[in-house]
Amino acid sequence: MKLSTGFDISASALSAQRLRMDVISSNIANAETTRGSFVNGQFQPYKRKVVVMEPLQQSFSSVLSQQMNGNSAAQGVKVTSIKEDQSPNKLVYNPTHPDADVNGYVNMPNVDVTKEMVDMIGATRSYEANVTALNATKSMFVKALEIGK
Repeated sequence: MKLSTGFDISASALSAQRLRMDVISSNIANAETTRGSFVNGQFQPYKRKVVVMEPLQQSFSSVLSQQMNGNSAAQGVKVTSIKEDQSPNKLVYNPTHPDADVNGYVNMPNVDVTKEMVDMIGATRSYEANVTALNATKSMFVKALEIGK
């Protein structure tokens, strides 16, 4: 096992969580955007985006077998895609809005700010946990170097 494996794992998680926070921020910023895209000659509201992550190694058995054979396996997480949430948009009654239909309803984005804030807190906590793990790994390296003095 490489000495820097802990750094690699934490670095991949930090990058993934930073991207997740960026996407959540974009969702919050566009929570009221009724003209997010132009499709078939009509404006469509912004669609909530979600980050999809997966581990670099697919199974525990593959990681174990590579480690048992003395091979260093890439570990951590990777962002595979950023997908649009397919949940339905919200209809809000506001007849004075410029995008209201004939009945006075506005097709609003499917972004729930409360849900986004909960996701942001989770991403922030995960980021903080990975910074702590990174600092613990660094501290172990420093202590190991002090032994050699």
